[in-house]
Order: sequence, then structure tokens, then C-alpha cells
Amino acid sequence: MELGLFTCGYQRYPLEQAFEDAGRFGYDYIELWGGYPHAYVEDLSLTGVREVERLVQKYHIPVKCFTPEHNAYPFNYMTGDAFQWVRSMNYLEKAVELTAAMGASKMLFSAGHAGYRMSVQEIDERLQKSLERLVHKAEQQSVTLILEPLTVYESNVITGLNDLERALDKVDSPNLVGMCDLAVPFTTGEPAAEYIRRLGRRFGYLHVIDNDGVSDSHILPGDGNMPLEGILREIRRVGYDGCATIELVTGYLKEPSVYAELAIERIREMLKNE
Repeated sequence: MELGLFTCGYQRYPLEQAFEDAGRFGYDYIELWGGYPHAYVEDLSLTGVREVERLVQKYHIPVKCFTPEHNAYPFNYMTGDAFQWVRSMNYLEKAVELTAAMGASKMLFSAGHAGYRMSVQEIDERLQKSLERLVHKAEQQSVTLILEPLTVYESNVITGLNDLERALDKVDSPNLVGMCDLAVPFTTGEPAAEYIRRLGRRFGYLHVIDNDGVSDSHILPGDGNMPLEGILREIRRVGYDGCATIELVTGYLKEPSVYAELAIERIREMLKNE
């Protein structure tokens, strides 16, 4: 597997610190978080991606995936009125353009909480029109969209494998694939490897993390309740050996370098034991 560093955990430090750490700890690539203060979409739209390109060249670490911050802070295409939907679409379309501009092949996004007043039909219709519009932009820009399920603590739209499969069926395009954040199947009682089996060529990405089983927490690998080594073994056994970002987020803001190094050491050891 190619192991990626997610820059979200470095938001109290300059972005360059994340690139420097990725290089010295042996990460294969960067998953760039599109939020303040590093790579917020609206800012990149004005200033361009020159700083990101400089860091890629300096540290020889590619950005393979751009993950713009969205889902209610301040954008969520699954809720609100027509104006809010259009504004969210415009934002994510800009993110697709920026993904292509920085030379990344993938953009990761998800479906936020639709609220408690929408029917199943309304949710399905809104999701389909959103995916169709974003896929059209992705096809124009030669970007692959990675659709991420969220835990039931974060969303009521795509929170498991069946939801993800139905969403991918709505828009049949090679520019739209699914992925698995290991916290999702662990909290819903699903086997993670089944995502790869069921989706086949439509599976394209992995977020590796530990979890407590009763929340959306993203815990340092080895510190949670997941049988993580066994799960990774099964994922490899069914044929996935692609990009796997170690997704440390806001729980490790104080010492991101310390935990980024510890996380990749633990994952490497687990993969070595297969």
C-alpha cells in the first residue's frame, strides 16, 4: 500500500511542516486538507497553487488527493435552500478545478447530514443531482472523485456500503468511485474488506484509522478497539493495494509530528506482519 499523510492535523502549523514530516517519516504522498490556514478553496482560487507546487518540488512528496473542507462548515450540498445548494456546488466545482491545477488526480468528498425534515425520496433526488453536476465537472477536468461514506454520527445520507453502492449506481462514470474510512464499517458492524469485494473497479481509496466503535472518533492506529492488523490483512487479501491515507485529524493537533511518525511506524509493522 501507498501510505499518505493527511494535513488536517497540522492546521496549527505551517503547511510546510506537514510536507517536511511526510518526507522524513517515509510517507508516499500527501492528502491535502482544503481548510484554513493551508489550502482553503476560496483562497486558492485567488492565489493559485504555487505554494503547494513549491512544497511538492522541495520535498519530492506528491499531492495525490485534495479534500476540500465541506459539510456545514460552511458548505453542505445536502441541506438548505436552492441558493445554498448552488453555492455549495460552485465551491466544490472550484475544488475540482484546483485539484487538476495542482496535479492531483483525486478529490475526496462526502455527503453531509440532510437534516431531519427530508424524506428518503428528497434525499435521493438531491444526492443524484449533486453527483451528476460534480461528475460532469470532474470529467471535464480529468479528476477522479472519491465519494466517502460517513459514520451515522456525522450524516444520514451515505453511512454504509449499501448506501455507497446505490449512490455510485446513480451516476455511472469512471470519474466517480467509492472508498472506505475504516471507522465507518467498524461503527456499523460491516466488514471493511466487503467494500472492495462488492465495489470492485469502483473502489479507489482507503482511510486507515482506529476507532472506539461508539463514535466518529479517529484514534491513533493501535490505540482504539479495532482489530486493525487483521482488517488490513483482509483488505490486502481481497486485492486492494492502493492509496491508504492515515487519517489523523483534530485529536492530535498539539503534536502532529509525533503522532504522524508513530502512526506510520505502527501501520508499517502491521503490514509487515501479513
